[in-house]
Parts: sequence; structure tokens; C-alpha cells
Amino acid sequence: MVKETKFYDLLEVPPTASEAELKKAYRKKALREHPDKGGDPEKFKSITAAYEVLSDPEKRGLYDRFGEQGLEGGGMGGGMDPQDLFSQLFGGSGGGFF
Repeated sequence: MVKETKFYDLLEVPPTASEAELKKAYRKKALREHPDKGGDPEKFKSITAAYEVLSDPEKRGLYDRFGEQGLEGGGMGGGMDPQDLFSQLFGGSGGGFF
């Protein structure tokens, strides 16, 4: 049973989404919300943070069991820069937003 669905809601996927479904949803939302494409920078950061957690099986398990509180002290704070993650998925640079 999933305690919270906020991250799933941000990516518009169900808690049962596969890794491929998560990646596809992130790519679609990230392209739409990327600041260099006229999107909202805060929304882009939130989407990226959600994907970073849900795409990591260990972090996803903690999130599913305990919600965001389960990630405190190791899940969200020291994560990957949103621009770096975007560049990994789409190649090249995203235009230097960050």
C-alpha cells in the first residue's frame, strides 16, 4: 500500500507504473515544463525530484512505505541537479537554466 501519491500525481502515473512508464511520463512533463521552453522552473524542479525518487527502486520503496518523511536525511536533499538529469535523458545541455 502506498502512503502518499504526490510524486506519482506530479508525473501523472499510477503507483503501479513501470520504470518505462515513469521515464516516458517524466520526459513528456519535463519537456513541457522546462524553463527554456517557457515552463515553470519550480514545477520543473518538482517533477525532476519526483522522478529522481520514483526511478530509484530503494528510494521508491521508502517513499511508498513512509511518504516524503521516509526520504528525509538521504533522499531529497542531496540529489542530482534537475538540469543534469534532464541532460542525461535528452542529451546535450538544456540551455543553462540552473
